[in-house]
Amino acid sequence: MIRCFALLVFVSLASAKELLVTDAKALAAAIKQAKPGDSIVLSAGDWVDTQIRFQGEGTKDQPITLKAATAGKTIITGESRIQVSGHHLIVEGLWFRDPLQASGEVIEMRTDYDALAFHCTIRNCAVTSSKKIDLGKKTSRFCSLYGSDNMIEHCHFEGKNTGGTTVVVWLTPGGEGRHLINGNYFGQRPALGENGGETIRIGDSKTHDQNAKCEVTSNLFEHCNGEGEIISVKSCENRLTYNTFIECEGALTLRHTHRCLVEGNLFSGNHNKNAGGIRIVGEDHVVRNNWIENCDGDEYRCAITFMNGIFETDDSGYQQVKRTLLEGNTVLGCKFSLLIGKQYRKNCTAPPIDCMIRNNTFISPDNQLIELRTEAPGWKWENNVMLGKSIGIEGLPGVVLVKPALSRPKELTRADTGTAWMP
Repeated sequence: MIRCFALLVFVSLASAKELLVTDAKALAAAIKQAKPGDSIVLSAGDWVDTQIRFQGEGTKDQPITLKAATAGKTIITGESRIQVSGHHLIVEGLWFRDPLQASGEVIEMRTDYDALAFHCTIRNCAVTSSKKIDLGKKTSRFCSLYGSDNMIEHCHFEGKNTGGTTVVVWLTPGGEGRHLINGNYFGQRPALGENGGETIRIGDSKTHDQNAKCEVTSNLFEHCNGEGEIISVKSCENRLTYNTFIECEGALTLRHTHRCLVEGNLFSGNHNKNAGGIRIVGEDHVVRNNWIENCDGDEYRCAITFMNGIFETDDSGYQQVKRTLLEGNTVLGCKFSLLIGKQYRKNCTAPPIDCMIRNNTFISPDNQLIELRTEAPGWKWENNVMLGKSIGIEGLPGVVLVKPALSRPKELTRADTGTAWMP
């Protein structure tokens, strides 16, 4: 922590105030007395072992803001964390560098079990780790979202090497999250070697039938190799759109979920043998206009994998795939383009049914395009381009053998995502 006397300065900004603080004591006092429209400004320098409880009641037009004096120059280290609860609060420009994570959360959108965050924003912040942290059997999160209608935008998350999801959405019973995760950079995460290394998880097994209505859009995922699920969706009616995945050893996974939209995402594997695309479980999903190229993952990490389900499964099992619309996707140069009927265990005998596969392009000249491991009752195939060593299903209807003109979507870069100040 900065070693100087407590300083609290009030600068008039019409009816709002700007409160400059230089240590934890002054910060706590400023938070306590902040009113709608006020800004609390943390001085530049290292803030060590600082526990921030940012509670307040702003308004839509006059939020309360807690920010760095200069974005990226307020560096929060050691056993530090921030907890946020209340309405219309903004956290901006802070850098949590090499957090020790023993508390379990670095950024937590609640200050107590029943004191949650609503309409709050984490913006232009970073959580990065360059050191190996040993938590034993404990897990940690860089960011946990509670409450509803919160936003994580243009933040930078990189280097997490402990068990636990990088960013996780927790749902209250019967409540919708409606969170927005937008324009962030998710950098290198090494393989954990076990379950629990997702980069984003929305919900959990207990909430798999609950509508979360969260949106993950326009983010860049680069070398996110924590486990086989880069994004794990365990709640319903979420939107995963226009994200870019670069050499990530896993797949965007609709794990326990129904009625999700997966649209406009770009997956570039550079022929990494563990790089995948989209894995599908559950009912009534729309998977359209995604671009998947040079991903050489197999089984759970094929370019597109339809899982077999379990009849009458419990909360932790695999729901049967029903009525997926797979439309307008482009799969190029992948070793395993489309797998239908992947079994997790022997009891996964419920095949994917009643799916529509139309206007997709599958091109991989040296490889079989489709592997069908189960019956596919009620499937319809229309106007799909299939150019490969073989199609894999004899007499498949709706196949076009003429290569179309293709236009690769824009690949998001570091300049498009993450913080404006780049840690």
